[in-house]
Amino acid sequence: MTDPTRIVVWSTGGVGSIAIEAIRHRPDLELVGVWVHSPHKAGRDAGELAGGKPLGVAATGDADALIALRPDCVVYAASGPERDAGAVPDYLRLLAAGINVVSTSSTSLVYPPSYFHPQWRRQLQEAAVAGAASFYVSGIFPGFGSDQLALLLATQSKTIRSVTVREIALNDHYPVAEVMMNGMGFARPLDFEPMLSTPGFIEMAWGAPIHLMAQGLGVQIEQIRGSLDRRVTHRDIEVAFGTIPAGTCGAVCTRAAGVVDGREALVVEHIIRMARDVAPDWPASDCDATYRVDIDGDPDISCAMTLGDARGHGAGRGAMAATAMRVVNAVPYVVDAAPGLLSSLDLPITLPRNVI
Repeated sequence: MTDPTRIVVWSTGGVGSIAIEAIRHRPDLELVGVWVHSPHKAGRDAGELAGGKPLGVAATGDADALIALRPDCVVYAASGPERDAGAVPDYLRLLAAGINVVSTSSTSLVYPPSYFHPQWRRQLQEAAVAGAASFYVSGIFPGFGSDQLALLLATQSKTIRSVTVREIALNDHYPVAEVMMNGMGFARPLDFEPMLSTPGFIEMAWGAPIHLMAQGLGVQIEQIRGSLDRRVTHRDIEVAFGTIPAGTCGAVCTRAAGVVDGREALVVEHIIRMARDVAPDWPASDCDATYRVDIDGDPDISCAMTLGDARGHGAGRGAMAATAMRVVNAVPYVVDAAPGLLSSLDLPITLPRNVI
């Protein structure tokens, strides 16, 4: 029997905690360290921080100490408003030290060739080659639901006119007011301009899965067209970050369309509600989240994948679990891959082991 793959989990938020609990039950994986940002978490048992039984692994904020452990791979799940600006320096240190990295944090790197920071992409590639390490980003949307599921279904296609992928989710459990209100415009009047309305933002946010699908299907994207639609709630809604007053935004839909040969051929839509009765004319889901793929072609193909409680009581747990497991299950494949920046096109189907 081969030795288990030694893993460090970077953060103990929702995704990181799920990763820790998953690794606990995998004989082929071994948790050797956990990074935390908050000083009050340092020194505490990682298993308890993840909401489970003690694991005998103390969390730490000392990145150098974790690098010195020489883990085979880091499961990177830190989040926050900095996103890539905070994560990329960590990636560079880890890769240069010869440590493979799988991440759910930098979603624009699900397809590295289209990454909108070419200088950072070059630095990451150089660090990976220098350290003989691999780097892979995935999740559920962006991730499996936004691109790889569509490509899997497209293996049945003779001709394709268009592919539309869509996430439909209730996001009333998300607690960060800054992101929800100023970033997305929830609880604001419709004349408020959130970050989502910044010219080019939607195209940048959803460009990676569009380019990944285009590469998989062998076509070139001429441009990406982005649009934003919002709807008001007609009653007050109590959510994790506070109250959404009646008459303010209670649902958001972003749409990014990749143009091929002059027409919109690859489309990504993201629909988020704060209550199920807002925007009743939009596509809906009764679960934590629904991921839908519609292929207009020969044959026409439609597939709806649901995650979580069928009554939608999971508060996003299903989507978070899927996000975490997309990278945890990929660890053995990434460790075995050639050094460099990877996308899902570079790996086989990342089948889970020891989960039944």
